[in-house]
Amino acid sequence: MGGQQQNFSSWLTERAQHAETVLERFLPEAGLQPERLHQAMRYAVLGAGKRVRAALVYAAGEASVGSGGVLSPAQCIALDHAAAAVELIHAYSLVHDDLPCMDDDALRRGRPTVHVQFDEATAMLAGDALQPLAFELLAQMPIAPALIVQATEVLARAAGSLGMAGGQAIDCASVGLALSQEQLQIMHGMKTGAMLQASVVLGGIVAGASSPTRTALESYAEAVGLAFQVVDDILDVTSDTSVLGKTAGKDAADNKPTFVSLLGLEGSRELLVVLRQEAQTALLPLGQAAGRLLEVADFIVGRDR
Repeated sequence: MGGQQQNFSSWLTERAQHAETVLERFLPEAGLQPERLHQAMRYAVLGAGKRVRAALVYAAGEASVGSGGVLSPAQCIALDHAAAAVELIHAYSLVHDDLPCMDDDALRRGRPTVHVQFDEATAMLAGDALQPLAFELLAQMPIAPALIVQATEVLARAAGSLGMAGGQAIDCASVGLALSQEQLQIMHGMKTGAMLQASVVLGGIVAGASSPTRTALESYAEAVGLAFQVVDDILDVTSDTSVLGKTAGKDAADNKPTFVSLLGLEGSRELLVVLRQEAQTALLPLGQAAGRLLEVADFIVGRDR
C-alpha cells in the first residue's frame, strides 16, 4: 500500500492501475467458452472508470490500521478481493442501467455501452455473471471466516432491494414526479450511496477496524456517497458528453428528479459544502490515519467527470 507521504494524485493513479491489474486477473479470459459472454464481461469492467470505489476500499483499509500501522500480506490480498468485488458490482449495475428497458443509453465511459457493442441478451447475461463473481471473490478472502460473512452481508445488502437495486426501482418510478429533498436523498442514498458506503465499510472489515472506527467510517461514507450523486447531478447540466464519457443532459431530457432540479445549481453546490464538512467531521476520531479518506472526499467533491 502507498505510504501517506505519497502525494494523492500519484496514490490514486497507482491504486486505479493496481485495481485494473487485479480485475484483469480475476475476470475469465476472453478466449474461454462461452467466449462472447466473457468478452462482454471484460469489456464492461476493464479499460475505463475512475475506480473510486476501489480507492475507498484501500483508503479505509489504511485508515483502519491506524497511523503508522501496517497491513498484513493476507489483509492486502483481501483488500484486493474486496476492491475488485465492489468494482464488479458497480460494472454490472451500469450494464443493466444502460439497457433499453432501463435508461436506454448508448454511451458509457466514452465508448458504446455493452448492449450496443454486443447485444441486449449478452449485456444482460454479462451483468448477471459479474454479480456472482463479486461474491465468489469475497468468499476467497484469506481472512477470518466471520469477517468474510460480515463482508458478504454488507455487499449483498448494498446491492439489493434495500440498496442499489431498490434505489434504481424508486428512480424508475419517480420519472416526472416532484420529490422532496428528503425523498431524493433516500433514493440516491440507496441507488448510489449504498455501494460507496459498502466500499468504505468493506475496507474497514478486511483491515479489522474497531467498533468506533467502523462507526466513523460509516458516517463518513454516508456523506461521501450522497456527495458523489450531487456532483453527478451538477455535471449532468454543466459538462458535456465528450468530457463526461456518457450522455450529458439526459436526466433533464428524461424528466428525472435531481438535486439540481430541486435545489438549483447554487443550492446543490451549497449542499456539497455541507456534505464535505460532514465527511471531515466524521473522520476526526481517526486522526492522521484518515488522511487518504479525506483526500478521496475532496476528489469526489471536486471531480469534473
